[in-house]
Amino acid sequence: MTAETLPPPSTSIGPAAWLRRNLFSSIGSSVATVVILALVAYLAVTVGGWAIGEARWAVVTSNLRLFLIGQYPVEQAWRLWLELALLSVLAGVSGGVYGQTTRTLAVSLSAMQLLLAVLMVASPLGPIIIGGLLANALAVWGAYALGRAFAVPRTPLLIAWVLSIPVSFALIGGIGFGPLPTVQSSVWGGLLLTMLLAVVGILLAFPLGVLLALGRRSSLPAARVLSTAYIELVRGVPLITLLFMADIMLPLLLPGEWRIDRVARAMGGITLFSAAYVAENVRGGLQAIPSGQYEAAHALGLNGFQTNLFIVLPQALRSVIPANVGLFISLLKDTTLVTIVGLLEILGIGRAILAQPESLGANLEVYVFVAGVFFVLCYAMSQASYRLERAMGVGSR
Repeated sequence: MTAETLPPPSTSIGPAAWLRRNLFSSIGSSVATVVILALVAYLAVTVGGWAIGEARWAVVTSNLRLFLIGQYPVEQAWRLWLELALLSVLAGVSGGVYGQTTRTLAVSLSAMQLLLAVLMVASPLGPIIIGGLLANALAVWGAYALGRAFAVPRTPLLIAWVLSIPVSFALIGGIGFGPLPTVQSSVWGGLLLTMLLAVVGILLAFPLGVLLALGRRSSLPAARVLSTAYIELVRGVPLITLLFMADIMLPLLLPGEWRIDRVARAMGGITLFSAAYVAENVRGGLQAIPSGQYEAAHALGLNGFQTNLFIVLPQALRSVIPANVGLFISLLKDTTLVTIVGLLEILGIGRAILAQPESLGANLEVYVFVAGVFFVLCYAMSQASYRLERAMGVGSR
């Protein structure tokens, strides 16, 4: 058999060969592998022993309602579960239609509801809420199957997502009459408030940041100067400063009886702060576009608006996906700062629970639970980002 007819070497190796090649290839590698494995085993035994035998998880399970919805009225909590069902259906259908990133988010939403249902087994919330969470988790997969089977048109689905925004706020805050009485935002709290602040901040900061980035590169002096001044000023102060200004100074500047809700003021501060950083990320993407792209667009007869909308922005936004997702993950974690203006998001609820006499000494359990919630949310966002980058070919040509 000649060299030309020899079969190509197999690239797959057995487990023993893989271990020998990657973990025990030399004496130094073998020693490092053994030491690291011993350390991991020690930590697993120590942490597992504490979590199973010593930890007082009752402080979490008995206060699970506060962690989830704060002081939201119990008799009106059905509105939140209905809102969650609406999001589950839309997320499932979107996952079936779009796949990739939206499928990852839909799976994460279903998994989180299953996890909450498991936690509620040990809580006093009862089987109705547990059943509702299980039904919502299954609804994600049912809607996903429908989205794939019937090829739901994308335009109506996008319209449904846009309409879901006012519907969501009507369900959560109420309309003041009928079955939806007004629920003051002062009682919103826990994971509900954390998610509202993060989602609203992301949805509003992204388009505002894009406009600021375009304004900073505009040929109009007024737009360029104002955009640059805003970006540099906001990026020069910490978020906590904007939150204090929104909570304390803004009411003093409003005329007459005008009053803006405290949660709305916090959302505004987070949005304005994040928009400045989004603008700088997008500006970096715009600067990376070769000048030939602009020249080709002008040769085709496109005006400035069409050039930015159809040629420049799609390429710029594609290149800054990793930076913007990292910023949005940071925004999610920064929502904990609203505690300083009197809003009790999930970390603030945890601190309030630790102030109760029966919760003394359970600091580690509470903070581990809160950290676990943030880890799940951030991990879901990062995985969705990876899938979006692969789908759009970020980093490849």
